[in-house]
Amino acid sequence: MSLYLGFDTSNYTTSAALYDPEQNTVWHAKKLLPVKPGEKGIRQSDAVFHHTQQLPDLLESALSQAAEAMRLSRRELAAQVAGVGVSSRPRRVEGSYMPCFTVGLTQARDLGAVLDVPVTEFSHQEGHIAAALYSAGRLDLVGTEFCAFHVSGGTTESLFVVPGTESPVEAQLEGTSTDLKAGQAIDRTGVMLGLPFPAGPALEQLALQSTKTYKVRPSAKGLDVSLSGVENKCQKMLRDGKAPEDIALFCLKSVEAALQSMADALLSQHPGKHLVFSGGVMSNGIIRKDFEARYDCSFAAPEFSADNAAGVAVLAALRAAQQ
Repeated sequence: MSLYLGFDTSNYTTSAALYDPEQNTVWHAKKLLPVKPGEKGIRQSDAVFHHTQQLPDLLESALSQAAEAMRLSRRELAAQVAGVGVSSRPRRVEGSYMPCFTVGLTQARDLGAVLDVPVTEFSHQEGHIAAALYSAGRLDLVGTEFCAFHVSGGTTESLFVVPGTESPVEAQLEGTSTDLKAGQAIDRTGVMLGLPFPAGPALEQLALQSTKTYKVRPSAKGLDVSLSGVENKCQKMLRDGKAPEDIALFCLKSVEAALQSMADALLSQHPGKHLVFSGGVMSNGIIRKDFEARYDCSFAAPEFSADNAAGVAVLAALRAAQQ
């Protein structure tokens, strides 16, 4: 038996996971970083502090879940750990860096040294893609070429994924939002409407109360889109006294229109390729329903859509199998 640990300390979530490739089972635990009411984000120094405080308890939780399920003592479980995967940067490109990822990397390297097992670094984006593949039951796509989206608070990107030498899923950037990201548009609209941050789930529930129908024309150029106008339009709707649920629906339909434009452009470059959607924004049921009807696609399960360590644990196992 070989088990693989995973750590991800992103800008908004602390997470730890353990993956058993033989049973294709993940045990994971995660916790959002605390953001003060009315705030639209968190400083990196605060993120690092909270990750440091939260990660030990989350690792304890993931290991306890696994030990109970496998009927092993913690010592027996630890003896089966064959490797550690960790997200050490946002994307696999030169200069991609955020201080918050150093917390997970430090924990991974410490455990790797104590357990005498290899530590493999991946990008946060690669972890998202792998978590989507795992939870959608599409690990068969590893080793092939496919299209993917990573849509979150800090990223709105369309990608072409190929087998890589450093990662089983190497993501090549195809398109992006040139200004505001999809998650930012959603979170800023939600906070403007008095919803808690991050606002995605609450904004979706509010939007479901609307009876309006919106057909939005996105601001797009080739593979790229612009989303800054969404926030401006939502602010104007609020000033004009529009109902909060209608503003919420307009925001989500605007994001959906932009992503649809990106997807259509991406598939025109790579016709016939499967689409994999990852990132917290893609857990939105309104967007998912329409996209599943339109594309040959797979979505991460909701609990694996937002930031989580499951993907890098899975990647560590896949990387080990390649060597």
